[in-house]
Amino acid sequence: MGGARNAARYNPRMVTLPRLKHAIRLGIRGLLAHRLRTVLTALGIILGVASVIIMLAIGEAAKEQALKQLRDLGANTIVLSTVKPQEFEDNKQKGDESEYGLTYADLKRLKGTIPTIASATPMREFRKSVWNLGKKIDVRIVSITPDYLEQNKIGLSLGRGIAQSDEEQLANVAVIGSAVAEQLYPGVNPIGRNVVVQSFARDLPMQIVGITEAKGGATSADTGGSSGADFNKVVFIPFEFDRICIGKEIINISQSSRSVEKIEISQITLTVRNLADVTRTSAAIRSMIEQFHPRKDVQILVPLDLLRKAEETQQLYTYILAAIASISLIVGGIGIMNIMLASVTERTREIGIRRALGAKQRDIALQFLVETLVLSLGGGVLGVMLGLGVAQALQLAGIGTRVEVWSVFVALFVSILVGLLSGLYPANRAAKLDPIEALRYA
Repeated sequence: MGGARNAARYNPRMVTLPRLKHAIRLGIRGLLAHRLRTVLTALGIILGVASVIIMLAIGEAAKEQALKQLRDLGANTIVLSTVKPQEFEDNKQKGDESEYGLTYADLKRLKGTIPTIASATPMREFRKSVWNLGKKIDVRIVSITPDYLEQNKIGLSLGRGIAQSDEEQLANVAVIGSAVAEQLYPGVNPIGRNVVVQSFARDLPMQIVGITEAKGGATSADTGGSSGADFNKVVFIPFEFDRICIGKEIINISQSSRSVEKIEISQITLTVRNLADVTRTSAAIRSMIEQFHPRKDVQILVPLDLLRKAEETQQLYTYILAAIASISLIVGGIGIMNIMLASVTERTREIGIRRALGAKQRDIALQFLVETLVLSLGGGVLGVMLGLGVAQALQLAGIGTRVEVWSVFVALFVSILVGLLSGLYPANRAAKLDPIEALRYA
């Protein structure tokens, strides 16, 4: 009577749901019988999943930071920069005069001949000393147009920026960096006071109308590679005042040498009307620059091209991090396979008894597969919790992390897949044991 019930229970023509429930109960019971071994086996999966999530979170944060810096430059902008030709670098010790780089004629040509350009913002910079009441520091003097600060996302902590009226009236006004304000005007409000700029013909007193916010790193204005500290030690003056009152000659005098450089414009930032026109506009600009600057004294930077390359590079970087972290998952899978093979050996007699009572090969295989899936799924869930916790802790500690939802599901899916693949061979081996030989196993 009991044998008939067992035969009916394992009849292959019956619905498999009861068998599945039975296999799950047996699998969980088998794992609970060896709790320490189960925990140690699952530990490989737990640490593997956590590693994948943490590495991807760090990679995504690094990717986002790199792309943000490029986006700040503006995807629809093109930046032209003056660079010193190698022939002038070789002759700089001779004290010769050198004239190179972008010119006012270039600015006029760009505005007048390329219709896709919406605006062109020129800028010139050079290093000189400024002082106030005996205190003197070396800074970057940057002559700008009124839209420069807004275009480069430079905020003001006090006062105002360079206005259009300053350009029209050739006003001797200045916006100073936070470090200049701290060093030359400690404890006082410098707005309305004068800062003296060392000029090439005579020193120029400039009335301070604004102070920039302190910057901790490179900004979109620093296309030449200036640091955040350099950016805070800067004095902005009106571009037209620089052009008319200072002129294009930059004279540097030291004890050992004297050099004269004639630079009209250090940088031109062009804004393209439509993002789709950036590529063909940059090609037209490159053709024009090559025609009028055969000495290659102008560098062209296209943030959109850099953005695309950075996205590809950072994506590859993320994949590499995920691959490295996945190695620990594979190691965890090998641990599961090793333990399940040992479990098959330990339970050989039990397998023989179950086969003698009517269990099919697939029932034996299902039981071992359930055990491996419980290990991998349980370890995966715990690994996700650990990974999210560590990522949050790193975020609080100041290390940038960004957990994407897809990374959690990928890590969990891979852990289940690794567990399933690791359990196939032990399950198949257990299912194919000869019942008679298994019953004789001591």
